[in-house]
Amino acid sequence: MTTPNTSAATAGTVTLHRVLRAPAERIYRAFLDADALCKWLPPHGFTGRVLRLDARVGGTYRMQFTNFSNGQTHAFGGEYVELVPGERIVHTDRFDDPNLPGEMRTTITFKKVLVGTEVTAVQEGIPAVIPTEMCYLGWQESLQLLALLVEPEIPAE
Repeated sequence: MTTPNTSAATAGTVTLHRVLRAPAERIYRAFLDADALCKWLPPHGFTGRVLRLDARVGGTYRMQFTNFSNGQTHAFGGEYVELVPGERIVHTDRFDDPNLPGEMRTTITFKKVLVGTEVTAVQEGIPAVIPTEMCYLGWQESLQLLALLVEPEIPAE
């Protein structure tokens, strides 16, 4: 699904929705913990490394993904615009690669529901050279990995 963006008519937007069997607070934490991000955010076939993470409004983050097959790395980062614990995260994203211009905005919302938490992710301003179906696929893979991280109830020892 591609929708026009006021700054670049060719930029894309993806919207994803999942219900996870986990409390909103745990899922929220998985978006702001460097070790957790490395475990679930890189799509299949990629590894991830957090280079910087200052999880506060106005704080920044920087991360890189590496293609495990060919070793190619791409880095990106942004700023936290809004953080409401257990409810909402808004941050910007920019790629280091000049061939992927512009700034994206990602909004993640968490809503408590009977069986866990409804998670909605909206990523706007995706560079035109990136097909939105690739973004959907990457997010779907990442959200599968997120579920594997946050859904287990592991008792304290």
